[in-house]
Amino acid sequence: MSTRLLLLMFDEVELLDFAGPYEVFTTANRMAARREPVAPPPFELLTASLDGQPATARAGLSLRPDMALAEAPPCDVLLVPGGVVDALLEDAALLSELQRHSGTARITASICTGAFVLAAAGLLRDAEVTTHWEDAEDLARRHPDLRVRPERRWVDNGRFVTSAGIAAGIDMSLHLVGRLTDAELASRTARQLDVPLGGRMSPARPPVGAHSSWRDRAAGPRVHR
Repeated sequence: MSTRLLLLMFDEVELLDFAGPYEVFTTANRMAARREPVAPPPFELLTASLDGQPATARAGLSLRPDMALAEAPPCDVLLVPGGVVDALLEDAALLSELQRHSGTARITASICTGAFVLAAAGLLRDAEVTTHWEDAEDLARRHPDLRVRPERRWVDNGRFVTSAGIAAGIDMSLHLVGRLTDAELASRTARQLDVPLGGRMSPARPPVGAHSSWRDRAAGPRVHR
């Protein structure tokens, strides 16, 4: 039986935040078919925007979702990419739908500033998380119960998995391929994508959050990065 992934689309989504994980999981399907040609694909990928209408990525590319978020079937993995998420943080209907889907999902994951969206939906609480290094202090300021680890490529808390900026979503997705299938398929997938396998570390930065001593900056939140 395939693991169903639901990927969120929205205007100003960071293109690689969305396309990177999509490529990882679809490549994993191809590699699995080479290994076991008659077996069903390990992953079923669905895409959704809040209203089912096309979205325009931050880079200007038009993206067409499969369906509206309210019409999406229950998923095993809910994946929220980042980008310019200011409007999402104030969208009660979107946050409610994310809560609903996350409630039945095995794993809810974010890339980059998608962590802000999960936190705004009340899904990340008193947890160790990561996001893009440029936004780590802003996330910790908005949600002081979170222990933000900007030096981590991804953080797996079981039900909730967060990743750092942009390309780190590929690292996290490869980790999830291994977690949801097996290490050999994750290795095959990484090899096919020609990327290193494993949670590589960003340049060292101290953790920020409830148990750190960082100082608030005068500048406001940079979720619009």
